[in-house]
Amino acid sequence: MSAVANPATVAECLRVGAGFSQGDRNWIAEQFATLDARLASFHADATELEVSVKDREARGQKVTLECWIAGRQKIVTTSSEEDLHAALNDVRDDLRRRLNDAKTRQEPRHNKHLREEGQPGPDAPSNDDSAEAPAESGVA
Repeated sequence: MSAVANPATVAECLRVGAGFSQGDRNWIAEQFATLDARLASFHADATELEVSVKDREARGQKVTLECWIAGRQKIVTTSSEEDLHAALNDVRDDLRRRLNDAKTRQEPRHNKHLREEGQPGPDAPSNDDSAEAPAESGVA
């Protein structure tokens, strides 16, 4: 994988939505910092994260984390954990899993080394009929 010139980070790409204030942004970004390694393969200009909470601190609160990466489908993760800290960790971990799954789906089924070993080289015998043609032409 080639290095990205301007890798995405949570600190650069995170927006806080409904239920959070700009004052909450820093501590949320700290909790989501473990996503930085996964986001680093995407361009910061093409990546957005938004976290929001409905009915904050209430019994039925719902935390939502949305992720937009150019050229990919939007990923939405939610948590109904009653503890806000646990809910944030839940959506973060779910997003990491879904990003990993999406990456796995886009990669080839076999790694590069296996693909290269599986391909016959220029000196390898081929299975086409041209190798047998000289033997057959002497029988005619």
